[in-house]
Amino acid sequence: MTQSTDYHVPALARGLHIIELFDEQHRVLSTQDFADHLNVSASSTYRIVQTLLDRGYLKKVARNAYELGPQIVSRGFAYLAGKDLIDVAAPHLNLLRDETSISCHLAIRDGLDTLYIYRAQASQRLSVNIPLGTRLPCHTSAMGRVLLQQLSDIELSAMYQTQQLDMYPRPHPQTLPELKRLLREEWQQGYSSNRSDNATAIAAPIKNYLGKTIASINISGADQVMNDPEKFDLAKNQLLKTAHAISEVAPA
Repeated sequence: MTQSTDYHVPALARGLHIIELFDEQHRVLSTQDFADHLNVSASSTYRIVQTLLDRGYLKKVARNAYELGPQIVSRGFAYLAGKDLIDVAAPHLNLLRDETSISCHLAIRDGLDTLYIYRAQASQRLSVNIPLGTRLPCHTSAMGRVLLQQLSDIELSAMYQTQQLDMYPRPHPQTLPELKRLLREEWQQGYSSNRSDNATAIAAPIKNYLGKTIASINISGADQVMNDPEKFDLAKNQLLKTAHAISEVAPA
C-alpha cells in the first residue's frame, strides 16, 4: 500500500468530487446525480451532502436538488481578488517597512473577521508579527474597523445585532452604538488606530477606482516606538501616503 493511499480520506474525496460535478452545464444536481457519479447509493451521500450544506458549500434549491453554495463563490472571489491585490500592494508595503523599520500588514474582510493576507515584517527585536491567515474580529482591530467604515448603519446593525461585543475587553467598543460612534470618528480623521498587547497599530483603507474600500493596510509597532508622538505622526503620514499609492493601482 502506498503512502498516498494510507493518507487518503474517502469521505473528503467524495465531498470534493460532489463540488467538482458542478460546471457551466450542470448548475443544479440531485442526490441521485451525486450517487451515480460516486457509484454509491443515494443514502450513502446523505451525511456528505448535509455537511456541505451546513458549511455553505451547497445550497438546497428544491427537494433533493442542490446548487453551489455562497462559500464557494465568496471564497473563490476573495482568493482571486486577494492574490491580485497582494501583487500590487506588496512592493509598497515592503518599502514602507524599509523606510520605517516597522511591520506592515494587508487584510481583507471576511464576514465579521479581518483576514490577514500579507505581511512585511520588520527585523527589529520588538517588531510585531501577525501570521498570514490570522483572523481577528473586525471591531477589535484598526484594520477591521477601517473595513467596516463603508457599511451603512442598516448593514452594521444587521451584522452585529446578535453579537456580544463586550466579550472583548476595553479599549474595544462594548456596544453597537459605541462601535458606530468610533467608526464615524475614525472615518472623519482618515485612519484608525488600536493599542493592545504592548503594541500600537495604525490602519488606512485601500480603495478601488470607484472609491470602494477593498482592503486595509496597517503599520504596527511596539509601544516603545509608537508611544512617541513624533514617531506616531511620521508613521501615520507614511502609511496614508502608501495607502494612496496602492489605491491608485488597486484592482477593482
